[in-house]
Amino acid sequence: MVLIMADELVKIDHMTKKYDENTIIEDLSLTIHEGEVVVIVGPSGCGKSTLLRCINGLEPIQGGSITFRGESIDGKSKHINEIRQRIGMVFQSYELFPHKTILQNITLAPIMVQKRKKGEVEKEAEELLSRVGLLEKKDSFPRQLSGGQKQRVAIVRALCMHPEVLLFDEVTAALDPEMVREVLEVLLSLAEQGRTMVIVTHEMSFAKAVADRVVFLDHGEIVEEGRPVDFFEHPKTERAQKFLNTFTYDKVEKAK
Repeated sequence: MVLIMADELVKIDHMTKKYDENTIIEDLSLTIHEGEVVVIVGPSGCGKSTLLRCINGLEPIQGGSITFRGESIDGKSKHINEIRQRIGMVFQSYELFPHKTILQNITLAPIMVQKRKKGEVEKEAEELLSRVGLLEKKDSFPRQLSGGQKQRVAIVRALCMHPEVLLFDEVTAALDPEMVREVLEVLLSLAEQGRTMVIVTHEMSFAKAVADRVVFLDHGEIVEEGRPVDFFEHPKTERAQKFLNTFTYDKVEKAK
């Protein structure tokens, strides 16, 4: 569990997000601490993915503020690209370049954007691929990989940028059921390493296993938040109780 004195990494203060006149998120405040795993759950369309995109500066906000280590996250800021390098994001659609090998996909940004040495980056990429069981696929192309393998590559690509916080947007949503666990095991391993993560997921048993804190979002507002044992076993609000009653839980063991 996160210590009270842990540094604040991301601070969202009374944020509002609109698309034209449609309010997606209203007056939302949330703080992410260093080393904390925050899992965001809620019904489809409640603003979970939009919240992650705002944290990464991919979407402008219409009210309030978002800061990373005290620096304002603004898509129009001249420093936004530097901030984004410190906030890694993994999408459910992988976003891999089809014409580049797995190793090239992973090393492109560290070499081109961060200007790091090719040999150093390739060595780190191979070590990370080995850790997720994909070293033998380094010279393959994305079309030759399964969905679960592509998602693990996307995670490695994000890690290779050395981000201080990782955002995961429904990374198992596009996967066949048998591929889901291999991705979830990687995230469980990252949590055990003390990585700071914000995870949007519909996998409730996984959320219960990995989270330090669960945030329940509905209609763009935080309805309830707390420790996973409290949220899943003793939800305080009627809305959270109704939401959880739609799921059954299977035990998810911590990665070895």
